[in-house]
Amino acid sequence: MAPLPPSSEQPNVATEAGAIYKILVIMSMEVEAMPLVHKFKLVEAHDTESTFPIGTPWIRYCGEYKDLHIDLVRSGKDNIYGVDSVGTVAVSLVTFTAIQTLKPDLVLNAGTGSGFNAKGANVGDVYLASEVAFHDRRIPIPVFDLYAVGARKTFATPNLLKEFNLKAGKLSTGDSLVLCSHDKEMILKNDATVKDTEGAAVAYVAGMLSTPAIFVKAVTDVVDGEEPTPEVYLANLMSVTTTLELTVAKVIEFISGKRLSDL
Repeated sequence: MAPLPPSSEQPNVATEAGAIYKILVIMSMEVEAMPLVHKFKLVEAHDTESTFPIGTPWIRYCGEYKDLHIDLVRSGKDNIYGVDSVGTVAVSLVTFTAIQTLKPDLVLNAGTGSGFNAKGANVGDVYLASEVAFHDRRIPIPVFDLYAVGARKTFATPNLLKEFNLKAGKLSTGDSLVLCSHDKEMILKNDATVKDTEGAAVAYVAGMLSTPAIFVKAVTDVVDGEEPTPEVYLANLMSVTTTLELTVAKVIEFISGKRLSDL
């Protein structure tokens, strides 16, 4: 049986002390999440232990690793179409509920994304996002335009970046796999190296709830390449997912026993 989550009224002493005892890993796709579930021997929480409202497709896995309690949550399968619930709406909802109920000291959003060769990204590269923004929210009214883009810096992790020689770059988020001309224009303005369908949404929720968040993204395809994105994405997904698993496992290993200021 999975361990029960802490009470929502229980103070998070670890955060107050600056230590990292509880990490919340947010992922959208089953194929990306399950290797980490197996790696850390996480157990799926059922029914009331899941902390999620009955009827939602969200899934929580939990377990202990060294000095770290790990909760990995994903959006689950769509109730109507049966596919992974990807995108900003689904991840915003599950992130908000998970932070509220599980009270993590740190959020880690991990997944795959598309890179831009012009910015130095290649298939198989893994990035720690230095900043996130949206590229498909267009409100051409003063100040609302800035709100729509929602650019914000991520939690700084200079030691983590150096430890594994990871690449750093800006992450741009939108709900479409294939880009229209307006999206491409906004991504250029965002100075993004990688794009995905969830990062900026996770950052928005984590920022609202004053929870530090970091973002690890592995590149499955290059947007400015010669081959169509969907075909290349599907062809590379499994191999890049393996790279993502290895990197995220190293990141979690590094985080264990650390304080936020050590990252």
